[in-house]
Amino acid sequence: MLWTTLAHHIDLSLLKEAYRLTRKDGAVGVDGQTAREYEENVEENLQDLLNRFKSGTYKAPPVRRSYVPKGDGKKMRPIGIPTFEDKVLQRAVAMVLEALYEQDFLECSYGFRPKRSAHQALEKLWRDTMRGGGGYVLEFDIKKCFDTLDHGHLRSFLDKRVPDGVIRRAIDKWLKAGILEEGALRYPGTGTPQGGVVSPILMNIYLHEVLDKWFAQEVKPRLSEEACLIRYADDAVIVFYSKADADRVMEVLPKRFGRFALSLHPEKTRLIKFTRPSSGNDKAGRSGSFDFLGFTHYLAKSRKGAWVVKRKTAKDRFTRALKRIGWWCRTKRHLPVKEQHRVLAVQLKGHAQYYYIRGNSSAIARFYHEVRGIWRKWLNRRSQRSRMNWGRFTRLRKMYPFPTPRLASS
Repeated sequence: MLWTTLAHHIDLSLLKEAYRLTRKDGAVGVDGQTAREYEENVEENLQDLLNRFKSGTYKAPPVRRSYVPKGDGKKMRPIGIPTFEDKVLQRAVAMVLEALYEQDFLECSYGFRPKRSAHQALEKLWRDTMRGGGGYVLEFDIKKCFDTLDHGHLRSFLDKRVPDGVIRRAIDKWLKAGILEEGALRYPGTGTPQGGVVSPILMNIYLHEVLDKWFAQEVKPRLSEEACLIRYADDAVIVFYSKADADRVMEVLPKRFGRFALSLHPEKTRLIKFTRPSSGNDKAGRSGSFDFLGFTHYLAKSRKGAWVVKRKTAKDRFTRALKRIGWWCRTKRHLPVKEQHRVLAVQLKGHAQYYYIRGNSSAIARFYHEVRGIWRKWLNRRSQRSRMNWGRFTRLRKMYPFPTPRLASS
């Protein structure tokens, strides 16, 4: 169904809700305005924003590019910082687009959608691989998906559902908004608004057309056996129960993405045999493993001797998380022990909330053990006169225990 008018859904009430949902503690954009300053006259500011949006006089400000340390503190990661007002308007438009496209998006898509999560995607993948006793898994990685989305193709996809001039004008302004870095302003010709709240829904619309619909409507009817696509944002895998089907799709997939100005990472795109080993000594018949959403998926025997699909924290995610905590402990080692414990407890709780799924308890226990060792190491280097031996550290741990990890829910 084509919706010719959508902008009337964006009124003062929706902008107030978008304002409520927008983070107030983020970094400031190019205008230097904080959320607290915007709040001082929020009613007038939102009304003025609404008037400019409806009249077409709203100007999308450039995105300020900044850099933050990666997990090990050695490399830097670029981030885009829109202005606070821009975030509010982008969220309002994203809310309208989300309500419209939720009736279009397919079951295989899980990322940046209401009432859907990465754990649900993992559970679906586990059920699909268990049901078929394994299969063949096509693991692929889209190179810089958010940065390379073609504006022309995106506009053609939006034409199918959102011809509304007011909303489309705003989206076009965000696509053309520049990036300000070290005083220099540049205008990228591809990609979604960097750091923008509206970027995830635009990316989902793009991949819905390029991948999800294509796989469901054109690929699956031509396969000899069943296959399942699971996509979380720009991270996806396809499970096949036929090797011939998997080979055919792997051959055409790069051509499909290339048609829409996207490319697959050659080193991160592979077909994995994911079936139980034919014999213990047959290396050629052994099953491979693959990573998806931070977990390594592999086949192993259960306690009862049956072959099952198991998941554990991916090695790179495990190492990255430890490096991030190690960097924090090193740089913050002179903070009061109580404050260090508070922050570490929050970090451990967050790690467990995502990675503590069924079958991964040993990796969680090892992670907690490693964090204790890292914390003791940097507490020991606070002062040469006050050494943190294991006895003293054990007493400190009793005073400041780490939270008990709880099993994550889907």
